[in-house]
Amino acid sequence: MRKLETDQLEALSAQELHDRAVRYAVHHGDFAFLWELLKVIPAAEASTGNEDETANDLSRVSALLSDAMASGEGELGDALRPFYIEYLSQHPDA
Repeated sequence: MRKLETDQLEALSAQELHDRAVRYAVHHGDFAFLWELLKVIPAAEASTGNEDETANDLSRVSALLSDAMASGEGELGDALRPFYIEYLSQHPDA
């Protein structure tokens, strides 16, 4: 990134940076960025001195991971079959 562009970004508020980055990531399917954002939020919360929110953030991420790992079981697994079939048909090496 050129210095002028960096300076322009530095001039934006945190909310503007968030909105711009998340909107771009969602629009372009950049799940790596969104995942990384989820991973750094607890540390950012801790740096603000808000330990309770850090624990809440970690709990929510943990719950999402647990849901994802168990999403092949029972009725949920059956309901997600078309989703898995579509994904695997697009990635035959999986």
